[in-house]
Amino acid sequence: MTLKQLIKLEDKAKEVWVISPTLHYDIDNKDFSELVSVNLGEKTKYRYIVPSTSTVIKNLQAYKKMYGVSESEVQRNFLILPVSEFNPFITETAIYDANTSCIACAAPALEDSNDVIKFNKNTSKDMAKAFRSLWKKYKRTKL
Repeated sequence: MTLKQLIKLEDKAKEVWVISPTLHYDIDNKDFSELVSVNLGEKTKYRYIVPSTSTVIKNLQAYKKMYGVSESEVQRNFLILPVSEFNPFITETAIYDANTSCIACAAPALEDSNDVIKFNKNTSKDMAKAFRSLWKKYKRTKL
């Protein structure tokens, strides 16, 4: 499915459940943020499950401002989970040749499927940087 097809699907929906690690599409993607704005105006119901991270908390403030949503609406429509409870929604991610070509891909974590997402070069590099940082922080060794 392409992003355009996904936008068409969301445009027709009366209720949308979103599981998001950062609220990226609702905050940073112009096509989706415009769609969410229109859908909220047309009374489409949005429900979100997000992890309790500093990025999400920051993006929730932006969400409220962008869409004119009150704190009580956020309380009603967002489930903010401890990061460990968010794990069932995470995909399996692999980063290949992080020090050279750096390609990152993701696939469903609990099924064998041909559905694989290949991330662009910048996202792949950012993911590799985060991997390195976490490895160094917790393993206390360089890769």
